[in-house]
Amino acid sequence: METLTVDARFNGPDGSANGGYTCGRVAQLLDGGAEVTLRSPPPLERALVVERDGGGLFIRDGETLVAEARPGSVELDLPQAPTWEEAEQAAARYPGFAEHAFPRCFVCGPERKPGDGLRVFAGPLGDGRFAATWVPSEVRTELVWAALDCPGAIAVGFPDRGETLLGRFAVTIDELPEPNERCVVLAWPLGEDGRKLYAATALYGQGGRPLAKARATWIAPS
Repeated sequence: METLTVDARFNGPDGSANGGYTCGRVAQLLDGGAEVTLRSPPPLERALVVERDGGGLFIRDGETLVAEARPGSVELDLPQAPTWEEAEQAAARYPGFAEHAFPRCFVCGPERKPGDGLRVFAGPLGDGRFAATWVPSEVRTELVWAALDCPGAIAVGFPDRGETLLGRFAVTIDELPEPNERCVVLAWPLGEDGRKLYAATALYGQGGRPLAKARATWIAPS
């Protein structure tokens, strides 16, 4: 039986896995670009059953459907990357420093120490976009998925809009960053439909070269 387990280190909210990291682990099972839909909070430290169905798959925790995935790619017209200095200045304005529902989130939690969490802190650039710096000490595809996750929540209004949760995530990685490369993550809103909030994110390496891009659907609290 094929299974997937998310270690406790990779949490988002306390007690459940970070959505972007989990989606990246699920996407690895499809060997390429993917669109992953989260159906329930992904548990930590439990062997989740992988069920393959044609080209897609389902992830289950007992009778509970946790996620489903299918092959996919992301088409986005990427804006020019902000400079490292611009992203640093934006990151200093990260709203999660003042208020954070999940301060120990693996990706954006300010309570995570360097080398433990990713510490991707997206703040406003002042033009409707949000940016963060990221220097990856580890380089793996699921960590790129994770780094592209939380900045999208900031772009759609977290924390002012409450505890938005990742619903659907699609990522295309063209190139992995180098270890310890100075990278910039950019995020911007793509509109909304009721409780569904849409965002785009992109990862750039040194010199502003595009590395990866993502589309996300966030669910606002009712």
